[in-house]
This record gives sequence, C-alpha cells and structure tokens, in this order.
Amino acid sequence: MASTVASYVLGDTVTQFSTVIGAYLTAMGLGAYLSKYIERGLARRFVETELAVALIGGLSALLLMVVFGQAERWFRPTLYGLVLITGCLVGLEIPLALRLLKESVGFKDLVAEVLTFDYLGSLAASILFPMVALPHLGLVRASLLFGIANAAVGLWSTWIFAGQVGNVRALRVRAVVVLLCLLVAFAYGERLTTLSEEAMYPHPVILARTTPYQRIVITRTPPGGFQLFLNSHLQFSSADEYRYHETLVHPAFALNPLARRVLVLGGGDGLAVREVLRHPLVSRVLLVDIDPEMTRPARENPEMKALNQGSLASPLVEVRNEDAWSHRWAAPPRPSRRR
Repeated sequence: MASTVASYVLGDTVTQFSTVIGAYLTAMGLGAYLSKYIERGLARRFVETELAVALIGGLSALLLMVVFGQAERWFRPTLYGLVLITGCLVGLEIPLALRLLKESVGFKDLVAEVLTFDYLGSLAASILFPMVALPHLGLVRASLLFGIANAAVGLWSTWIFAGQVGNVRALRVRAVVVLLCLLVAFAYGERLTTLSEEAMYPHPVILARTTPYQRIVITRTPPGGFQLFLNSHLQFSSADEYRYHETLVHPAFALNPLARRVLVLGGGDGLAVREVLRHPLVSRVLLVDIDPEMTRPARENPEMKALNQGSLASPLVEVRNEDAWSHRWAAPPRPSRRR
C-alpha cells in the first residue's frame, strides 16, 4: 500500500512538473509571437514587461499559498494561470531586446550575445533558486528576491534607454513603486508566510520556522494537543503519535532484547528516543538529525519536552546535527584478550 501511494505521489509530482514546464515554454512562444504586434515604444514596453514579470513573479509564491489555504480547488487554475502569464511576458522580452539593440550591434553578434546571456542567466537562476535562495530565505522570500532583481533591471533600463522611452520620469516612478512594494514584502516575508500558513492549516500556528533544510510548523489542536508539519506535510499528532513510535522501536528490541547501544537516524523530535529509553539495558543512544532547528524545540519547547518526556536531555543520549546519510558511528575498540 505504501509503495502504491508513493508511486501515485511521485507520478503526480512528475506530471505537474512536466505540464508546468510545457505550459511555460508554450507561453514564451506565444509571447514571442505577440511581440510582432508591438511596433512603437519598444523601450517603454520592454521596461513595462520587466516590471510586470517582477511584480507577478515575485508575488506568485505568496499568492499560491493564500489560494491553497482559502480555496484549494482554485489552486491549479491559479498556478497554470500564473505560469502562462509569466511565460508570455518573458517571451516578449527577448524579441523586444533584439529589436532595441539591432541598430548598435550586428545581427549575428546580437543574436549570439542576447541568447547566450539569456541561457546563462536561466542556468544561474535555476541553480541559485533551489540551492541558495530557497534553503536560506524560504519559498516566499526567495520568489520576492528574484522579483526584486527583475524590478532593479527594469529601473536600470530606464537609464539605458532614456532617450527612447518618452516620459522617462513617470516610468522611473512606476519602477521605484514596484521595487519598493517588493522590498517591503521581502522585509515582512516571514510574517506574510506565517499569515498565509494560518489560512492553510485548520488549527492555529504556534511555531513557524524556516531552516536551510525545511519549513517547520507546529499547530495547536484541541483540547491542548499539537501537530508537527515539515514542508506542509503532517509528521505526527500528539494525540496518536505513540502508535507509530511504539511500532517503530519495540519490534527491533524484541529481536535483540540485549541491545545496549542504539543509533537513531532522523527523529529529531525525540519521540523514537523516548521509546528506546524505556528499555533498561540501553546504555547509550546517539541521535543524528541534520537540522538543529528540529532538535532545539524538542529540547526546549515545553509541549515537545512533555511529549518526548525529556528524552533528549537524558545523560544517555547524545545529539549530533549531521547528515545521517554520511554519518558513520564507529564501534568502540574491542578489549584485547589476555593470554
């Protein structure tokens, strides 16, 4: 059953990824086609397009989170609508840039340089977004950061094409307004994320934290319980988590009742460790969890400590915030036999 569910989830993820990429590239083609109908004010249209990409793209993640929480059935239409609009706008940019620069650069060099910078920029963004911005800033602020970059390019373009945009002062004011809106949203990004999450979850959010590895959210459930979510996926509910953690730990001890040294990979909430410590022969437990922001609430948050019965504070327990995949727990040297 688990493999069936995993296959379904993976298949749905791959399908959505494929259709989003396909819709985006199709929209870029549509934008490139529509660019031929823009005959005057090319520089102004280029700057306006850049600002539209900045505003729509920068706020898209926040908008999708709000829609998912308030009206989930509209999530996919909103997602693909934003993809199509953004792709169409991006598709407009390259033809407009080519036409603006054709007088100053030879056609062969122009096409080569514009497309080279476009593709290299796409590569840089595809690396920086998931590997740098997303882990350190979270989804909402990472999207806003790239929107800010687009708005800054739009504002800079008003100087590059100052003689071709007509009323340049009005256009600069619009660019500054867009840039300021995105900067304010970025400054309050964590608060905006929390507000949108409060609409997503059925219970009040009592802790929300973005780490380089995940988004941690704890919600209050009546009467006095709580739930832990990682990246919007439920990890456990305090009402019935014992069913999972008991069946996770005790069958292993039934197979090896004399176990004294135990290694737990993951499980930064301390709940599996709680069950391990119920066995009196255990003399040492090593917990390896990559995220210190997961083990810290398990040690310090009163409700988490009560639930895991202070397991991570036990003198028998050592916590290491390391990658479990690369961790090696070396066994102590065996005592030499006397001859």
